[in-house]
Amino acid sequence: MRQVVMTEPGQVVVEDRPDPVVEQPTDAVIRLAATCVCGSDLWPYRGVQQVDHQVMGHEYVGVVEAVGPQVRTVKPGDFVVGSFWASDNTCEICRAGYQSHCVHRTVMGSIGTQSERARIPLADGTLVATPGMPDAGLVPSLLAASDVLGTGWFAADAAQAGPGKTVAVVGDGAVGLLAVLAARQMGAERIIAFSRHPGRQRLAREFGATDIVEERGEEGAEKVKEMTGGLGAHSVVEAVGTQQAMMQAIHATRPGGHVGFVGVSHDVSIPGDLLFGTGIHLHGGPAPVRRYLPELIRLIWEREIDPGRVFDLTLPLEQAAEGYRAMDERRAVKVLLTP
Repeated sequence: MRQVVMTEPGQVVVEDRPDPVVEQPTDAVIRLAATCVCGSDLWPYRGVQQVDHQVMGHEYVGVVEAVGPQVRTVKPGDFVVGSFWASDNTCEICRAGYQSHCVHRTVMGSIGTQSERARIPLADGTLVATPGMPDAGLVPSLLAASDVLGTGWFAADAAQAGPGKTVAVVGDGAVGLLAVLAARQMGAERIIAFSRHPGRQRLAREFGATDIVEERGEEGAEKVKEMTGGLGAHSVVEAVGTQQAMMQAIHATRPGGHVGFVGVSHDVSIPGDLLFGTGIHLHGGPAPVRRYLPELIRLIWEREIDPGRVFDLTLPLEQAAEGYRAMDERRAVKVLLTP
């Protein structure tokens, strides 16, 4: 099969790799219908994280081709959506709703799903079958559910977005934009999106943002306070992963409010006296996408939401390097790859 490999920072190639096979009785092998480049893939691409001939990708939808003898919930021919974490969905942590911290978890990025096929460990706990074979128009949205929609949803949930709430979203990438969509679905009264990019501002408004703030850092936080009677937002999503973004999120939150942080943290430190003094709730980390998948698939299948609109560039797998460049240069919000 063909698979994307990052040989070193800034260098992406597509190589011939062995076809995956069922290795464990709980495995499934799927043929990818679509995969994509994630914002978190840009950290190693930019040299922030070490990388050396690493297979890439952790977002995926496709058709099951083979299953191990212990797999019961999916079968060959099923169209499936999976999380970027493989989980058994039965351990005590999974049953509490935190499948991304499953005691048997496997990060799908170590297997790589920017490829033609992929082995999915713990298939019963990781994969969710759709009600039937989806129309081509639904595939991008189902792919979004595999990570960026589920992550944005978790961020809004962790921030306690809901009726009567003002929600602010730090980050206008795919996760931030879909946190806006999630907050709207959860009934937020006011949704403030931080963005300086006209195209992303437009999509944020279409997803449900009521206000756009272009200021960043302390100025951005102060702007939110001005808009909320000096108090700050009830709920704030941090979807970037930098020190500035985290501080911006915390300072934009009212006392007693909630911050949901899902940006992959890089050199972020939060002073204890700041947390003590603000009285805010802070919750986040790697999203337990599997918790939300059944409901997200239902909303997509019934066409109540259209998160696939975050994909603004579609390329064949063989042109993955251009997809990385486009996202790195912010010429694309999110790139869909067709195997």
